[in-house]
Amino acid sequence: MSFKSIVRELKEMKDGIGNISRRGVEGKHWGRRTRSYIAPDQGPLSGALQQGQWANLPPELLLDIIQRVEESETSWPARNVVVFCASVCKSWREITKEIVKTPEECGRLTFPISLKQPGPRDSPIQCFIRRDRATSTFLLYFGLTPSEGSRDKLMLAARRIRRPTSTDFVISLVADDFSRASSTYVGKLRSNFLGTKFTIYDSQPPYDTGAVQPNSRSSRRFHSKQVSPRVPACNYSVATISYELNVLRTRGPRRMQCAMHSIPISSIQEGGTAPTPTSFPQSFDEQFSPSPALRKKDPVTDICSTSLSEPLAPVQGSRDPLILKNKAPRWHEHLQCWCLNFRGRVTVASVKNFQLVASVEPTHNVSPVEQDKVILQFGKIGKDIFTMDYRYPLSAFHAFAICLSSFDTKPACE
Repeated sequence: MSFKSIVRELKEMKDGIGNISRRGVEGKHWGRRTRSYIAPDQGPLSGALQQGQWANLPPELLLDIIQRVEESETSWPARNVVVFCASVCKSWREITKEIVKTPEECGRLTFPISLKQPGPRDSPIQCFIRRDRATSTFLLYFGLTPSEGSRDKLMLAARRIRRPTSTDFVISLVADDFSRASSTYVGKLRSNFLGTKFTIYDSQPPYDTGAVQPNSRSSRRFHSKQVSPRVPACNYSVATISYELNVLRTRGPRRMQCAMHSIPISSIQEGGTAPTPTSFPQSFDEQFSPSPALRKKDPVTDICSTSLSEPLAPVQGSRDPLILKNKAPRWHEHLQCWCLNFRGRVTVASVKNFQLVASVEPTHNVSPVEQDKVILQFGKIGKDIFTMDYRYPLSAFHAFAICLSSFDTKPACE
């Protein structure tokens, strides 16, 4: 059988799996997952998925097939074939997870966990954000710019929720479910009253840090009848963002600083590595998500939202977290404005535009090349369209949350 016929069979099998799941109870959730290229990391498979003509392939042949698929399909939407391989059965999924490398190693995004893994070191991953003012949603897509006549690849979505004393940006894997009790919930961004300080919360603890939730308090929301010891009702504070006050508007453009408490400064030193999660917690199985009936009947309980003033759990084994600062723009006499070199990725002047670089001390022993490297850049290219380029040691989740802070109103900073 030729390689093209194998790929064709995989696509047909994917369509068959979709038909089976649509007839089942979980059809709605499967439809969401296929739209966001999510392959299941755990959970029992149905009998229809465990059996089949591909389930008993010799391991050597299976390894060769998946390696060829992974090497040939390097960009979206063609790369969804790799996800189809991981969706066939347990043996296929395990081998696919072994073959597929992290974004830091290969520069490609494949599974949902890739969105929480550090980006590549050499070149940034280029994305764009589309803002919908009517629904207060922000959609992060993979690609240089919005494409015409084709479907862009959704990476993450966020919804802004204004409260009397703060603003929350709830971040999800899908664009139609922002419930914090959902398996698609990945974290949130919360601001203070003035919009000068933000805290990034992750739905899972920092990888290999041993960090605990501050004061054993939680801001995870869930339904009272859906409490399970496998469902962690918590958010973990992983970073803070601060904007300098500029009430008199005499300090020029916005000035910001990001303290990445889950990423040590050693990650950008020679030979350093950044925390890299390999899977989502097993507690986020869909069987523990509340049903629509319970969502209507049961009250939603907010368990002691963590205050922004509380100290954050430090990275274990590292005294200094990574600090990012915005790169200082230069004043252009001819244009009479502040300018930064975005290398063609930003085309519209905006107070939201910024570039972030590492803020280090001489004692940190960070090379000048790493100090000058732009880790994250964000800027406007059209009405409600913005570009976002990030690289190591930030993940797509970290970068998206930082960029979301730029959308909040800051009357005291500009």
